[in-house]
Amino acid sequence: MNQGTGRLAGRVAVVTAAGQGIGRATAEPAGGGRGRGLRQRHQADLLASLQGAATARLDATDAAAAAYFSAFARIDVLVHAVGYVHQGTIEECGPEDWRRSVSITLDSAYNVIGRAVPKMKAHGGSIVTIGSVASSIKGFPRRAAYGAAKGGVIGLTKAVATDYVSFGIRCNSVCPGTVASPSLEERIGELGETLGSREEAYRAFISRQPAGRFGTVEEIAAFCAFLASDEAAFITGQAINVDGGITI
Repeated sequence: MNQGTGRLAGRVAVVTAAGQGIGRATAEPAGGGRGRGLRQRHQADLLASLQGAATARLDATDAAAAAYFSAFARIDVLVHAVGYVHQGTIEECGPEDWRRSVSITLDSAYNVIGRAVPKMKAHGGSIVTIGSVASSIKGFPRRAAYGAAKGGVIGLTKAVATDYVSFGIRCNSVCPGTVASPSLEERIGELGETLGSREEAYRAFISRQPAGRFGTVEEIAAFCAFLASDEAAFITGQAINVDGGITI
């Protein structure tokens, strides 16, 4: 997220899950030493290779670890991209699967947003959550835990937008369709074991995209940057689908 020049010049932006995927694409252009990329406790090598942003490791599911935010005098932009995709129906989702899904996807949003809001109240700011069309927006096969957790993220986004609009804090959710990312590659691999090949799994994923292709992490990152900018100053409390037509 480029706050060195242009629409976000001089602003302090924090991006979670910055090691790979959407989080990385959002954080990597951060210039001038003002960006902060955060990654959960694993895959530290991915975070270490992040260019153009100061980085730190924390477990966003741990409320105590979120005390990291106390070091900031102010935060202008927060993009929260932490999430976990469990593949399965409710029958295929055991208690541990459910708790992991809710902890990583929803509890992390509670922890991080709750710490960032006090750093924005004096001057306003923009919070962008990464939701999903697989949520309260639309049901997808074998996404019981994921859809529930992302639906919670959208609900929290709207609640925060309502509570803090008078402070000049905007909160919106970007809801991607299927995006080419390391996470998608893992899911294709898992589904391929069920269907018999990665090729069959790939066709199953691409068949639900009316645009005939997957989105890119750069496309989602660009929309996050727009929502963080003054150009989107009249937009708050929205869950905006960026999905290649999957919800048409």
